[in-house]
Amino acid sequence: MRRTPVYIICSTRPMVGKTLVARLLCEFLKLQRGDVTAFDVSLKEPSLLDFLPKLTETADIGDTFGKMSLMDRLIINDDIAKVIDLGYFAFDEFFKMTGEIGFAKEAARRGVAPIVFFMGDSDRASLRGYEMLQQQFSRNSLYVIDNEHVLRGEIPAALAQGRLLRIAALPPFLKTYIDRLSFSFTGYLRSEQDSSTELHQWIRKNYFAFREIELGLLLQGS
Repeated sequence: MRRTPVYIICSTRPMVGKTLVARLLCEFLKLQRGDVTAFDVSLKEPSLLDFLPKLTETADIGDTFGKMSLMDRLIINDDIAKVIDLGYFAFDEFFKMTGEIGFAKEAARRGVAPIVFFMGDSDRASLRGYEMLQQQFSRNSLYVIDNEHVLRGEIPAALAQGRLLRIAALPPFLKTYIDRLSFSFTGYLRSEQDSSTELHQWIRKNYFAFREIELGLLLQGS
């Protein structure tokens, strides 16, 4: 049985495109796999629950019960991809918990594949956060998201050591367009007949990058 991926989209500060990446990933996984379960731990920010209410549940890690309830859902190898949109305010608490319970090792033992998408930035908190992630997760399962809206220019050397996933910047008018709660990336691909449009190409490029990660999981599980 192939491994079940658990994607953790995280950052140490707000407004870096984290929920946008979570939206893209959820829609891709729904298209690719037919099913996905998302957990929103970002309710103090623009919320994944607002964009994808049919795919998303809220998760509270403010107490032990909430933490264990979430972990119980993530550690099951049921072939249903999971996506966690982790708010910056919960970053330290969440990864302190995963470190204490040995989440990465237990997940591997149960056939679950954690994949961390860390939204890169050049501030000191981001560099410390990335260092924390490196201590828990292997190089193959840890990606730095190079969002051109955030990292304008060279990526910090400390973040460039591992795997990179680049998200190209969109013009402001297109960014406003995709920020509508009713917008669907997959819906746009299906309805827009002109595949040469900038937005069509942008979505396809990001979907292709996610597909490569999914194919890597299949190869590792074979």
